[in-house]
Amino acid sequence: MGFTSAWSISGHEDSVVRELAPRVAVAIEADRACPDARRRWARWQSAPLPDHRTWWTDAAHDDAIRSFLELTSPGRHVDDLCNGSADPDFHLADDVWERLPEPAEMFVSVQRKDYAVAALFHAIGPRRAALLPGWCGNFLLTAAQVRRALPQVERALAFTPGERERAREQEQHWLDRPDDEESVLDGPLRAWRGAARAGLGLCGVAFHVM
Repeated sequence: MGFTSAWSISGHEDSVVRELAPRVAVAIEADRACPDARRRWARWQSAPLPDHRTWWTDAAHDDAIRSFLELTSPGRHVDDLCNGSADPDFHLADDVWERLPEPAEMFVSVQRKDYAVAALFHAIGPRRAALLPGWCGNFLLTAAQVRRALPQVERALAFTPGERERAREQEQHWLDRPDDEESVLDGPLRAWRGAARAGLGLCGVAFHVM
């Protein structure tokens, strides 16, 4: 069955971050604390997957591939919050997306039958992914936390020309992305740097679009 997913990264004043925390931060932590999720993360960290283009011809990695795809799909608690099934008083568009002091700095990737976070994580690998704050693309950070985390985010998402070419090959093979749509290799770092310059916090959420 088909599905549509989205991953958004938006910058907010600290007052908005504080308002979101009882819902968003709690949902992120609940997904992070799931024992199955932690086992999947540890498995991927210890045994990176081969080139995505070989996945469907190499049955030896089937279990590891399924584990990675489950890890990088939207977590149940964040997903339920974003699609309205966990809290009818919370609406992503109204409570998050409509409260942007710098709308142009927002990053959004919408995909059919795929996940932007999965494509990014496979393209950059487990060591770089471990440098990113939060949990599997989901985070809620104050302006101070954004500034402190920026150097490690830059280490995760800045590439030499050769590294960028290899990462882009993996991303382009994974996602059906138009040429004029921002890459998952570029958008998150751009949004992070923009928030740091503007003195904003960040909210990142990955979810299924209902």
